[in-house]
Amino acid sequence: VWPLTLLLHNPPLLLFQMIVWEQEHFQGKCQEFTSECTNIMNCGFDNIRSLRVESGAWVGYEHHDFQGQQFILERGEYPHWSGWSGSLSYHVERFMSFRPVYCASHRSSRMMIYEKENFMGRTVELCDDYPSLQAMGWMNNEVGSMHVQSGAWVCYQYPGYRGYQYILECERHSGDYQHWKNWGSHAQTPQIQSVRRIQH
Repeated sequence: VWPLTLLLHNPPLLLFQMIVWEQEHFQGKCQEFTSECTNIMNCGFDNIRSLRVESGAWVGYEHHDFQGQQFILERGEYPHWSGWSGSLSYHVERFMSFRPVYCASHRSSRMMIYEKENFMGRTVELCDDYPSLQAMGWMNNEVGSMHVQSGAWVCYQYPGYRGYQYILECERHSGDYQHWKNWGSHAQTPQIQSVRRIQH
């Protein structure tokens, strides 16, 4: 009896939990999610304009079925599209699908970056956050391919965690991203200049 009593007084925390609203600043219709959504219109929304991540890390997409620009969503409040877009140079107010990011503790995140496609050329192992790969010693503003050994990462087009975002996970593609086109449907260039670990 006593384990059940403890459980009732201390309900288990949900690994992934996010609340979305149809209007900015947490107004209008809202709904809680604990798993992926391929199209928010199937839930009666025309768009997502604000959200709050209660637990876990998520990735949001500009279009349905996990297509278009990607947005990393970690625990916290996002009252307006600029909170998740990461760069005001890309005015994207559309947010139509999302899914959890499965990653271990960020302390165990490891990734290899390669100078050329198909894991060729000069390589460097990353296990920390780098606001500038060039400052770290990477002699190029492009990355040809990547292998995520553990955890999950978000890579950015420009230094200082700005520009297009690409979420790379060891749980997807077996961690292998042998060409920049594997980073996402919105990838148009191999330009990567800053990276950081995704934290739960």
